[in-house]
Amino acid sequence: MIVYGDNVLGQKMKNIKGILVQKLPENITGLLESAGRCAEGMGFRAFVVGGMVRDLILNHENFDIDLVIEGEGIRFAGELAREHNADVRYYKKFGTAVLTFSDGFKLDVATARTETYEHPAALPKVLPGSIRDDMYRRDFTINTLAISLNPGHFGELMDFYNAERDIKRKLIKVLHDLSFIDDPTRVFRAVRFEQRFGFKTVRSTEKLIKDTVTMNVFAELAGYRISTELKLILQERNPLPVLKRLEELGVLELIHPKAVRNKELKRLLDKIGGMFPV
Repeated sequence: MIVYGDNVLGQKMKNIKGILVQKLPENITGLLESAGRCAEGMGFRAFVVGGMVRDLILNHENFDIDLVIEGEGIRFAGELAREHNADVRYYKKFGTAVLTFSDGFKLDVATARTETYEHPAALPKVLPGSIRDDMYRRDFTINTLAISLNPGHFGELMDFYNAERDIKRKLIKVLHDLSFIDDPTRVFRAVRFEQRFGFKTVRSTEKLIKDTVTMNVFAELAGYRISTELKLILQERNPLPVLKRLEELGVLELIHPKAVRNKELKRLLDKIGGMFPV
């Protein structure tokens, strides 16, 4: 069930608490409610964000939970861990933490933040920000949904950048024109999401990808960042369409010329592709 109420701006706010209860295991829903109460008691605001929210709208199963806190994410993580007798590992430099519960379930917590980039492909400088700031630093509009967890607002869907519309239209779209310049690894993710979900990259975003290839901003990336993205691609149910699309866009050749000129590799990939259902 979806319920609408008024937010602080007087706009209609969709509430998807009923969908959360229906789609998520009871223990996860209970944990999210507990996180909301914990944040409320500390004077913070808590949101569940990321791929889990996107996949909820797509009706895909995803129990990988990321929380963003308007406030102090590190302090919140410590308090929530204490309440649930969970182990917690802090990454204070980034304002993030990972909670591990007795059943092995993990929960990622981050402070809402904004980012700036000193030069193309640089790692970002991080500053505290609002939930809207945090969504704006995301890679694509489809990943900018957030669900409020605080009591009285539990289940409210925050959609600042028309994410739900783009999900329903099956579109991949960046939030600003410098997105791929700031972080060229987003090109890999654009193609991965495009192929995984059967989405289409909008013309303006595809042009930005091609401009990034022409400028070869990938040369500024540390090798481990490229290898991380390639590993994620190879973990896809069928990685071959992703690799072929990257080749089509000219990305693979920039990473390594032999990636597109090696006939034996091509034969191997075609053979692997035949193992997957159409």
